Amino acid sequence: MNSYGDPSSPRARAQVPGSNGDPGVAPAGRASLGGAPAGRASASVPPRATGASGGASVGRAGAGRASVPVSPAPGGRPGAGRASVPVSPAPGSAGRASVGVGSAGRASVGAAAVGGRAAVARAGVAPVSGGGPGGPGGPHGPGRGGSGGGRGPSDPDAVARAKKRRRINMLIAGFAVFIMLAGIGVIGFTYYSTSVVLPNQINLPLATTIYASDNKTPIAKVGEQNRTFVSIGQIPPHVRDAVAAAEDKNFYRHSGVDYKGIARAAWNNLSGGDKQGASTITQQYARNAYENLQDDSYARKVKEAIVASKLNDQFTKEQIMEHYLNTIYFGRNAYGIEAAAQAYFGKSVSRVDVAEAAVLAALIKQPEPTATHKGYDPAVNLPDAKARWDYVIANMVSEGWVDSPNHPPRPTAYPSKTLQTPKESRAGQKFGVNNPIGNVVNYLVPEMREKKLCTDNEAEATDRKPLCSLMLKQGGYRIRTTIDMKVQRAIIGAAQRSTKGSELEGTKKNLMAAAVSIDPRNGRVLGYYGGDDGTGTDYAGKNTDANGNVTGGHSPGSSFKIYTLAAAIDAGKAIDSRWKGKAFTPDGVKFRVSNAGTDNPSCGDSCTLRESTLKSLNVPFYHVSLDIGADKIVDMAKRAGVSMMWQTNTSPPKGHDLTKADAKELAPDPFYHVVAYGQYPITVLDHANGIATFANKGVYNKAHFLLSAEKQNKDTGKWEKLGGEQLKPQKRINPDVVADVTNVLEDYPAKVNHVLDGGRKATAKTGTWELKEGTDENGDAWMVGYTPQLATAVWVGNKGKREAIKMKDGRNISGSLMPGDIWERVMDDSLKGEEKLDFPPAANFGDKEAGNGTPPPPPPPVPGQQPQDCGPLGLFCPQNPNGGGNQNPNDPRGPDGDGDGDNDGNDGGGGGGILPTLSPRRE
Repeated sequence: MNSYGDPSSPRARAQVPGSNGDPGVAPAGRASLGGAPAGRASASVPPRATGASGGASVGRAGAGRASVPVSPAPGGRPGAGRASVPVSPAPGSAGRASVGVGSAGRASVGAAAVGGRAAVARAGVAPVSGGGPGGPGGPHGPGRGGSGGGRGPSDPDAVARAKKRRRINMLIAGFAVFIMLAGIGVIGFTYYSTSVVLPNQINLPLATTIYASDNKTPIAKVGEQNRTFVSIGQIPPHVRDAVAAAEDKNFYRHSGVDYKGIARAAWNNLSGGDKQGASTITQQYARNAYENLQDDSYARKVKEAIVASKLNDQFTKEQIMEHYLNTIYFGRNAYGIEAAAQAYFGKSVSRVDVAEAAVLAALIKQPEPTATHKGYDPAVNLPDAKARWDYVIANMVSEGWVDSPNHPPRPTAYPSKTLQTPKESRAGQKFGVNNPIGNVVNYLVPEMREKKLCTDNEAEATDRKPLCSLMLKQGGYRIRTTIDMKVQRAIIGAAQRSTKGSELEGTKKNLMAAAVSIDPRNGRVLGYYGGDDGTGTDYAGKNTDANGNVTGGHSPGSSFKIYTLAAAIDAGKAIDSRWKGKAFTPDGVKFRVSNAGTDNPSCGDSCTLRESTLKSLNVPFYHVSLDIGADKIVDMAKRAGVSMMWQTNTSPPKGHDLTKADAKELAPDPFYHVVAYGQYPITVLDHANGIATFANKGVYNKAHFLLSAEKQNKDTGKWEKLGGEQLKPQKRINPDVVADVTNVLEDYPAKVNHVLDGGRKATAKTGTWELKEGTDENGDAWMVGYTPQLATAVWVGNKGKREAIKMKDGRNISGSLMPGDIWERVMDDSLKGEEKLDFPPAANFGDKEAGNGTPPPPPPPVPGQQPQDCGPLGLFCPQNPNGGGNQNPNDPRGPDGDGDGDNDGNDGGGGGGILPTLSPRRE
């Protein structure tokens, strides 16, 4: 009982002048309400007083009675059981006391009878106003009701009003009793009829964490909510104690329900005040976990209490705390304690110390700003966050949870040094797919569908094999990807505009880059960049537009000649076979086939495939397509790993799945002979996969992102493996063909000034496609290439509207410029510290006489110089002192031995020694 209800309490006594020297005690038979004369009712100040036998006492409230401030009213015999409400003063006769509403001869003072005590609940009695005729100092003396105090008892209106008020009070009281009885019935019925689902059966949205190949570095999180389930054993005791100190320090002592909170919510609900939330941890958990407890109402509050009570009966405090900490929101898009620990401190909750635990606990009250308060995120409202932290720590001390035996010491400082800003927050920033790594996530579900880790048949769905459409949305998985953070950082650092020092920094806003790196030995995608938002366009892969059309390719230009060269060699055409190189107009078409920048190259109509590749000539490769058939080129690209190609004579371009069609059905219609030099768009991912097959000596491994998938067991908290990588290498291209292609492409990095660090052996090929017909401006530019360990494809083009792509200095971007710079940086940074490996030697496969070109004319004699007789095999001429090959002017490969007719010394050849290297001819 509180002090106001205890007669022995000092706070229950009131000084009453002239009452036999005993303050607070009135003579028998008199009502003592302040210091009024015997038999008079006089309202006093709020202090309570006890009454002697037969007096009316304002002090103790009878059970279920309520009192409110009153003014003097006619007194007499107290009316037992009457409710009191504020009234205006009314005249009364001596010996009668009325507190509240009463007619002559009755007093309503709580529940008092004549000769007994009137108990006026717990509320004070308001003082009487004075100064008027009926007040103190008036003609009738202190406390008397005079003529100025209102109408007399003979006034019929006053009697009528009193009767009316009495009837109203009776109705109110009756209604209140009905409500109470009905409420008890509803509560009882609800309690016994409410079925509480076990907490581990509640389908709380969980996050799926996506890891890099090291299985430690989280690169993204997806799902409806950023939540990772942790068992109570993974949550340190000081974290649990901090939360209890912040939200419910009596958690371990009460039955799970705050009855005062229920009453407060009920009153506010009836009076139209603010809705009150739950108070105990158990009630908070009930409200957050059960959907039917999400609204703000008195009925919800009652049901919430019932659910909390049942939870408290059925589960231990540790179980309730476990599920509570996995349910609640902490701000920064973090649901549950594990996500919160990652969001605010970049670590698992198991490694959070006491000071950090108090920060997390302090957030629960209000993690994010509202219109009335800034919340308790330290990055937003540090002063209040620290004050709340102090409150948590103080409660932990008072409860003995710190600074006591077997407990950690009290923290001495706020943990500002370990706090992450929202920008640094892993959970907050990398949740979802709206980030640069987001496009990687988009490949995971299709791969899991392919590996039968999920199903599209609802009847087949199980907990271990869920519906593919809901797999990542519902969450609860841990997925290890193939992404190597060393390679990924290299790609982002070179190709992402927003990265300081990237090749796109400061360039025109229309420019976009995409890059993909693959390990040729297994098909693992080690690095991937297709844009800054996985919910937008993926410039490195396939997309689907609003009409369901698959889009995403870019014209590869001359970089596609890798497949044309391989198809020619595979068809028996040696890399030294000669082909016509001069521009011409094919029969039956209106366009002219020419080389970029020249109609008549230096090799004329006697261009070897090697020379045509290194000089990136178009005409010889068009002749190759006419000779072997465009379908052979399409088929070679398909065998290497190009899965889709788009025809460009439709709007939008129509995509064709090469894996589901015979190349003969696709070429030369719709893929005409211009396929030989890269008119038809392909994706960056496919191009990287294609050249990776060449890097792996013709053995194809499908590019993939999934290494393993695990699902968490909610009962144990342990991760159970569902499945993972399934390598299926396929020998698709003759290794001799690959060896010759590689031998040609090895010379290319030097041609475009992109030799790798330390002289590392690498192949490369550039490609450029025009912005539109009839212009010398470019719309797409590529550089692709590989070492035995890494294959990388880089594209630079437009983001959005197609415009001319320009360097900062205004030059047209070609493959050797920005794409080449990105490619070189990615390869060097990714391979730093890796072993330097060599390629197999050329196989010299095919027939040198297989082309349609003419033998080269003998070089013109040098004036004043007689041709040297070097013997029938040219073995006896002196070597070029500059190392550029034989000095035999009759050598068909040219003066520097590189086969391109010039003497630039940059394109291979050379060697030295007395005898040149002669490779055997293979059939």
